[in-house]
Amino acid sequence: MSSAFSSRGSNIPYAFNPNANHQSPAISAEGVPKTTPTQDRLIVGVDFGTTYSGVAAVYSATPEDIDIIKTWPGGNGITSDKVPTEIAYDTPTVDQDGKTIQNIKWGFQFKPEETRLRCIKLFLDRNHKLPSFVSPLETAAQLRRYEKTVMEAVSDYLAQIYKHTMETLTRRYGETFMSMTKVEFVMTVPAVWSDSAKDATLKAAEKAGMGKIHDLKLISEPEAAAVYTLKAIQPNHLKIGDNFIVCDAGGGTVDLIAYKITQLNPLRVEESAVGTGGLCGSAFLNYRFEDHVKQRIGQERYDMMREKKAKTWNMGLKYFEEFVKRNFNEDEHQEVNVPFPGLPDDEEAGLDSGFLVMSAEQVKEIFNPVVEEVVNLVEGQVQTIRQKGGLVCGIVLVGGFGQSNYLYNRMKSHFNNAPPPPYTERPTHAAAMNAPQTIEVMHPMYAWTAVVRGAVLRGLEGSMVVSRRSRWHYGTSYATVFDEAKHPISDRYWSPLWERWMVSDRMQWHIAKGAQVSESHPISFHYTRNFRPGQSLIVEDDLIACDADTAPDSYRKGLINVCTLTTDLNTVPKSLFTRLTTTKGVEFDNLDFTLDMKIESAGLVFELKVDGVRYGAVSAKFH
Repeated sequence: MSSAFSSRGSNIPYAFNPNANHQSPAISAEGVPKTTPTQDRLIVGVDFGTTYSGVAAVYSATPEDIDIIKTWPGGNGITSDKVPTEIAYDTPTVDQDGKTIQNIKWGFQFKPEETRLRCIKLFLDRNHKLPSFVSPLETAAQLRRYEKTVMEAVSDYLAQIYKHTMETLTRRYGETFMSMTKVEFVMTVPAVWSDSAKDATLKAAEKAGMGKIHDLKLISEPEAAAVYTLKAIQPNHLKIGDNFIVCDAGGGTVDLIAYKITQLNPLRVEESAVGTGGLCGSAFLNYRFEDHVKQRIGQERYDMMREKKAKTWNMGLKYFEEFVKRNFNEDEHQEVNVPFPGLPDDEEAGLDSGFLVMSAEQVKEIFNPVVEEVVNLVEGQVQTIRQKGGLVCGIVLVGGFGQSNYLYNRMKSHFNNAPPPPYTERPTHAAAMNAPQTIEVMHPMYAWTAVVRGAVLRGLEGSMVVSRRSRWHYGTSYATVFDEAKHPISDRYWSPLWERWMVSDRMQWHIAKGAQVSESHPISFHYTRNFRPGQSLIVEDDLIACDADTAPDSYRKGLINVCTLTTDLNTVPKSLFTRLTTTKGVEFDNLDFTLDMKIESAGLVFELKVDGVRYGAVSAKFH
């Protein structure tokens, strides 16, 4: 068994103190400290998506004026709010100085039939299963051919985004302005991502040139969308205590978080339910559409079209993607004519004058399974909040799939069809309270760019969220005195320094799954360490996470090793160590210290303290 701490190896009980109180401090949600702006700066938000990515920028002196980058290399002058998250490597060329130049194609620069890496973002989080349309084998084969890792491909893609963003901003603001102005990047990541995937995103962004890791900010995608949308609807009818569910439905994934309003001016919220998500983005509609076409025209004709008439297929898919997905509405029983120029008429298959005729029922068959998954995810969040007595006032639909009229109308009919309250002679408050509540479904104006707009607001104004919900149990393992009433005898070992029987690998959970955590109140882990003379003062501890609803009391299989924390205790004054001697005359030094952990929007930050005094940061190596 891999132990969380190697306390048995050196027979030094690492994290044991017979007198230490192992309670974590209570966490309360208080106001977020405001950062004082020292100089004007440019904030750039990057929404690195599964299928499409977007960039927004704002100058801190003119905060109302959010710029969305709309022109992209290879876009042929056509504007688009986002660029495909696709990359490939051409044969390298050698320049005049004999230097090899890596030629990269990305975004809109591909011909329809060219192979390229798609959905690479999904490979950053190994804890999540891949959708059926992403082939790990094909992706691995392409990476091998290019001699690249997933991390390298991601950072190369982000480097192209960075280069294009800086060129666009320089054209907009001028070189002098750019050379004098600080540029800060804010990256977005899915709410349900593991800590190591968030860390990988930060590293890729740093390598791409977007700034040092500690300067880069991360914000979860639905949180960014909430920042933007709640601010946009703020003057209307937000009340303290209201809960809003943000459903960020993108290309590959759907991400949800619920927020409760705690303060109106300035707007402050707290997470009211643990974020959930699923693989039911709009890309699934494309693959269901593909299957539908295959069934209608037959495998043979479909294969021939894909191989010999790529333009025909791409025209049909583009029409489905840009028109049908967004505008299809179940109220109008309209048929949909999808253009497939060059396909011969076939009455039985429904091909007429170069169009595939689809009935409203056939389009619904493509949509329904995916839409039902999204509705179920949102319903789960609604139930969680209602079980705690919370009032859900609104559902905010954002993201590419969030633009779909059909999804919007299905949501509306699901959440707004509550029957009127039961009739009573005299209306009572209880009857009104127990009546099923209708929930308003909102569709903000810029649904597709809501995430990236929220990211720049986060960079501009600091965090609007005063407390979040922990997605896991977080804890550390420790050694303690053997107690035969509690511990199996097979787990005990003799410690020559403490001169008693000990057990190691006991788990202490500092944060429970679903608990409220606030950035302004770190969680402290208490440790006691012994050092023989000359022993290294650089110590390592593992942060362990557990996804189960109930966390176990000892280290076992199935727990997740989030990261290894390396703490350099050489910075701590020698006077703070306690010199102890065993009955056999062996001298050793003992130190009590704490590691403080802060959970930020999209990452964990650690620091070392002794007696409440900070002695430096702690480096975390994510696994």
